[in-house]
Amino acid sequence: MAQSAESSPGAPTARQRPADRIFAGSSRGAGIIILVTLAAVSAFLLIEGFPALTTPPEEISILEEQSFIVYVTPLVFGTLWAAALALLMALPVSIGIALFISHYAPRKIAMGLGYAVDLLAAVPSVVYGLWGGVILAPGIRPLYMWLEENLGFIPLFAGPTSGTGRTILTAAIVLAVMVLPIITAVSREVFLQTPRLYEEAALALGATRWEMIRSVVLPVGRGGIISAAMLGLGRALGETLAVAMVLSATGIITVNLISSTNPSTIAANVALSFPEASGLNVNVLVASGLILFAITLVVNSIARWVINLRKDFSGAN
Repeated sequence: MAQSAESSPGAPTARQRPADRIFAGSSRGAGIIILVTLAAVSAFLLIEGFPALTTPPEEISILEEQSFIVYVTPLVFGTLWAAALALLMALPVSIGIALFISHYAPRKIAMGLGYAVDLLAAVPSVVYGLWGGVILAPGIRPLYMWLEENLGFIPLFAGPTSGTGRTILTAAIVLAVMVLPIITAVSREVFLQTPRLYEEAALALGATRWEMIRSVVLPVGRGGIISAAMLGLGRALGETLAVAMVLSATGIITVNLISSTNPSTIAANVALSFPEASGLNVNVLVASGLILFAITLVVNSIARWVINLRKDFSGAN
């Protein structure tokens, strides 16, 4: 059979419709804008932060005659510590809510609860900060006192208990509430993408609903759960206002969760120090922002690597 003209090597390619060309160009332009923006932010942080790394500490008042590394180390620790605590508290709750919405709740209840969770993501940070400082901090002090009395032999609860309740644990609880709707929303959509045939096959083989979720839904959605957790972690790492309003920071490294001496975070320190900063002090704050930028990139790169390892089981890829 003779080869058709359409499949011959010299045949002209099909002409794209105008809508296809517009969509392709828009998509390509959006990708370029993202890369250019990322490069611009990186260049700004490098250029403005470099003087803080080369100038002697004695000439920069905010460093208090200590090196930049010594200055920023407690901030890095506080940032990672608060974000890790928030993720540790938010992730199990978020997965539980997502599973309830996707596999347990009646349709009407699931829709209402889903809307409520989505609305939580729209609450401004200042509202969470006010709630944490005015309501949560004083109200949680009795629990901190109980932890000191009964679990004070553990370094995490060694005390003495903060008189205001504005501790790193309080800030972590506020962060957990803030990242909970993000993780829940992504996890819910991932669980809903589980092939129905897999679920019905597991139930037909005699599995209970929980056994079906454990053996089918969670493995299929593992990559999506990791993606949701990393999105929440990114929000917790960069949160500024809520932490600044809740946390009573002293700029030290400690794992004590209930005392009045707490490490600060990079974002909160920049927000509190920037209004009064000038000269090289601004460069120091920008350099600390560069450290936060690098931490975020590293965390997201690790998450992407983990997801790629499990992409065959991911409901999000």
